[in-house]
Amino acid sequence: MIEMTIDSIRGGLMNSQFVVILKEKMADRYLPIWIGPSEANAIAIKLRGDNLPRPLTHDLLCLIIDGLGASVDSIIVCDLKNDTFYAKIILNVSNAQVEIDSRPSDALALAVRSDVTIYTEESVLDRASILLDKETGKPIIDEGDLEDESKGKGKSRKISDEELKKLSAFRDFIDNLDLDDFDKRKS
Repeated sequence: MIEMTIDSIRGGLMNSQFVVILKEKMADRYLPIWIGPSEANAIAIKLRGDNLPRPLTHDLLCLIIDGLGASVDSIIVCDLKNDTFYAKIILNVSNAQVEIDSRPSDALALAVRSDVTIYTEESVLDRASILLDKETGKPIIDEGDLEDESKGKGKSRKISDEELKKLSAFRDFIDNLDLDDFDKRKS
């Protein structure tokens, strides 16, 4: 598992679609994950340090977990199937760990409230990570990154035409982002 941080939440002004960008803590790979506007708002509120008079759903979940004597240990973005990311919330309950299936957006909203480590499985990063240009924030597509992993150079693998087609929606969205139009929150 690879430790990640939340780099930013980006959204399109015209289509209300949001992407949370996770960054590998010890490297420059980024993982864009589509999330809904409510979850984007829930994550952003906590990252900005905003205090609300009443708890949001993820705040309530933290209160329930704590009230039951459990604690959140970590979250893991654990799989990617048919363009859908999967996550697990790892809870400490009575000296044991319990894995709870979750949408990544909800797991991330819980992680920022519980101040726990975010992990991603290496296989997920291999399939869906990107490199971003530090100046423009746009994805860098290096043909060298598409080499066959079996050659032993790096952690890349050849991406099939079908996978590229499936990822094109992510790339189109990120390529068309206007970074001047929204707040980019760095962790």
